[in-house]
Parts: sequence; structure tokens; C-alpha cells
Amino acid sequence: MLGTQDLWLFIVSGIALNLVPGQDFIFIASRSASQGTRAGIVASLGVGAGTLVHIFAAAFGLSAILAASSTAYTVIKVLGGLYLIYLGADLLLSRRKMPTTPSKVTQAPLRNIFYQGFLTNALNPKVALFFVAFVPQFIAPGATNIAFSFLVLGFIFNFNGMIWCFIVAWSSAAAGARLKHNTTLSNLATRLAGGLFVYFGLRLLFDASPSN
Repeated sequence: MLGTQDLWLFIVSGIALNLVPGQDFIFIASRSASQGTRAGIVASLGVGAGTLVHIFAAAFGLSAILAASSTAYTVIKVLGGLYLIYLGADLLLSRRKMPTTPSKVTQAPLRNIFYQGFLTNALNPKVALFFVAFVPQFIAPGATNIAFSFLVLGFIFNFNGMIWCFIVAWSSAAAGARLKHNTTLSNLATRLAGGLFVYFGLRLLFDASPSN
């Protein structure tokens, strides 16, 4: 027994939530548009790995601590907010120039993209608290192993989310390919992504409390 209930509703609700654009969406889309589908997929894998951190933490109690301790919540929130602002500032201050040959296009290493995607998600306490608030509704009252049931639901949510992330990566790369030789539009897109990251970081920093 998985110890779950209303699994179909959980899947439908999870898909709907994944479709709402957020900082992960912006990160994957910006990386795909600037460096292609491969970079977008790597960014997606990084985001998925970050989600796994929250799934295991929530299943074994860390997220509950964040929900109960304002100090722990504040520390994670500040770290996550500062990182998003740093990522956004880096995009805002960058400037892409038309290369003389395709081989001279500056690209971020795939390893760095993975780590950035991982940290973007793993350092967001809102994701941790989301799992605490959302997932338990779909654990059966008589579940014998709540942690196992939590992990099952978390993996299902992450799997569906990864499918959507890959779709975002592919579609964004297709759009970005049309802009790669237009430095004006490319720089505008980069600035937009950077501004959104700064916005998400500031919003995370100035959230009033864990309960909001």
C-alpha cells in the first residue's frame, strides 16, 4: 500500500501548479533561449535535484521545522533571496556581443547551470513549505509509513514537473534560436530574465512571515 488518497486529484493539481510561471520557469527558459535545449535540460535537472532536497527534507521533518521556527525560516529565506538577486544582477550586468564566429560565443559551463538550477530551487523555503501544506492532504489517514507515502507523492510531483520543465526548455530554445544573431533582442531578453530574478529574490527577502 502506498498510503495515499485521491491520487488522481493530486496529479491534476500538481500539473496545474507546475504550469504557473515562477523562478524555476524563468531560469530554465532564459538558459534555453541563450544556450539551447541542452542547457535548458541541464537547468531542468538541476531544478529537479533541488526539488528532491525539499521532498526528502519534508518527508523526514526539516520542512516542519521551517514552518515552526521563524529563525530557521528566516535564515533559509535570506540565503535564497540573496542568491536569486546575485543571479539576476549577473544577468543584468552581462552584455552579449555579436561573435565573429559561432565558436566564440561565450556560454556558461553545463556544470554551473546545473548547480545554479539546484540552488535556485533548494534555497527557496516557499518550496519546502509548499510540500508541508500541499502533500499531507493526499496521505491516507491510516497510512502505516507516512514518510514513505510522502516520498511517493513527492516523486510523482517532481516527475510531472520535470516533464513540464523539458517542454519549457525545448520551446524556449526554439524561440531563442531566432534571436541568437540579434544582439539587441537577446540583451533585452537577458535583462528581462535578470530583472525577474531580482524581483523574485526581493519578494522572498521581504515576505513577512512563514505563514504568508
